[in-house]
Amino acid sequence: MAADIASYLDRELRTSSFEDSSVNGLQVESSAVVKRVGFAVDACLASISAAAEARCQLLIVHHGLFWKPGMASLRGVAYRRVRALMRSDIALYASHLPLDAHPRYGNNAALARLLGLRDLKPFGRHGNASIGVQGMVRPATLRDIAKRLDAALSTRSRIFPAAIPGVKRIGVISGSGASFVEEAAEEGLDLLVTGEFKHGAFHAAKEAGVSVIAAGHYATETLGVKALMPVLTRKFGVKTVFLDAPTGL
Repeated sequence: MAADIASYLDRELRTSSFEDSSVNGLQVESSAVVKRVGFAVDACLASISAAAEARCQLLIVHHGLFWKPGMASLRGVAYRRVRALMRSDIALYASHLPLDAHPRYGNNAALARLLGLRDLKPFGRHGNASIGVQGMVRPATLRDIAKRLDAALSTRSRIFPAAIPGVKRIGVISGSGASFVEEAAEEGLDLLVTGEFKHGAFHAAKEAGVSVIAAGHYATETLGVKALMPVLTRKFGVKTVFLDAPTGL
């Protein structure tokens, strides 16, 4: 049954359409009948242990275990995670860029709804697809937008202000979106909302006049997996549980 759910998600999320470093899809199979599905951001040992404790037969994550070009060996952290999955007969499904980009269930679509963005357009070109969105918002201050994010995501946003005091046009990229600063400037955006911001992009953003709000890599990527929970309950009649394993980053 894990394979049936995986096939459905692959179709719904258009998994094969994305050029991604993640090996998206069913990463670890299981022989168990799926009655309860756990959802988490990371396939870390904390999430796997919580899935076992919650008696899940399938764990769906944003950041999986297998990335290209592939593991050289199954040792250390990787071995302990795979062993924990197999001991409890838990299947693992991962969706990275497909879950960022989905227009209904994606991290970025959810962030856009949270911020009340309208007139949405693609943003954040990555390989052959745009994984983020941009849109208009009623004029607001950076602090007002950060407060909205903090209240909704239980996070503590960091604000990197540029020269523009007010905000009307926003680009949204969950997780690590520092590399999209220049695209934001080219699109005439006032603000880039992302998860984490990097040192190397700070001056580029300041010089381009694009403000940045970093609301937390983990916090901004809880939305996609949570959005899938009622979908699988309706489609397959399974019980679902979100397994919170925050990093503070």
